[in-house]
Amino acid sequence: MDIKAILQLMRPKQWIKNSFVFAAIVFSGNFLNGRLLYYNILTFIIFCFTSSTVYILNDIVDIEKDKCHPDKKKRPLPSGRISKRTAIIFDILILFCVIFFSYIYLNLKILSIFLIYIIVNIFYCFKLKNIVILDVMTITFGFVLRVESGSLASNVQISPWLFLCTILLALFLALNKRKSELIALKDKSSSHRKILKEYSIDYIDSMLTIVTPSILMAYCLYTFSSVQSKTMIFTIPFILYGIFRYQYLMDKENIGGKPEDVFFKDTPFLVDILLWGISVLIIIYLKL
Repeated sequence: MDIKAILQLMRPKQWIKNSFVFAAIVFSGNFLNGRLLYYNILTFIIFCFTSSTVYILNDIVDIEKDKCHPDKKKRPLPSGRISKRTAIIFDILILFCVIFFSYIYLNLKILSIFLIYIIVNIFYCFKLKNIVILDVMTITFGFVLRVESGSLASNVQISPWLFLCTILLALFLALNKRKSELIALKDKSSSHRKILKEYSIDYIDSMLTIVTPSILMAYCLYTFSSVQSKTMIFTIPFILYGIFRYQYLMDKENIGGKPEDVFFKDTPFLVDILLWGISVLIIIYLKL
């Protein structure tokens, strides 16, 4: 068995999306609580495997379409490095592990979040990804579930403004993903993903003109009402720069379709995110 291909099938680069699990424990001021941090790390790890079950299922369903994509055709399934049968067996095995370890080490509420995520994404793989607008909203819902799992693991109620920030940011990423696919595939876009014929770059840009400023506004309102510290407003410039940098990369290099590539490959964006994270930790935990 090709271990490297198996790991690629799980898409570990995309596990960075599961870092949304830590939103509740960080912004509630409980990051230094060893017991809660332990449960958050466990939740993050199991969510990584949960998301991998969905990625593998999606690759199984789209195996023929991915063969037409300039990048996706290199994935283990469309390239033939892993058979469809092996992928199905491996996916079922991961699913059983997710259920078992969630039941043993976490609790039923968090397990229910994982199962909802899987069920919703099964519908996405077979139906919802072909319904305009609902496809990107389903992706957005996945990020909300990530935050909620962290909230349950931390045993805290997260701010409604942070939930709104999560929704808007996820929608921003999902819309840019569709835009990137349209740009990359051009005339072949609808043959690879049927839903792309329902979108146009102009239409996506019009939605982004609503979503993008809404992200900044929601984050500003969160910082203004933050119970941790009013100095959270000083983190706003990092969010503003991050949004502008992401849009710049989309327009100039069309790499916004893969958030993990932006995070790992673009140094200015990575530095901005790190500075934002450090600023948040200093303000919240040093009580500035």
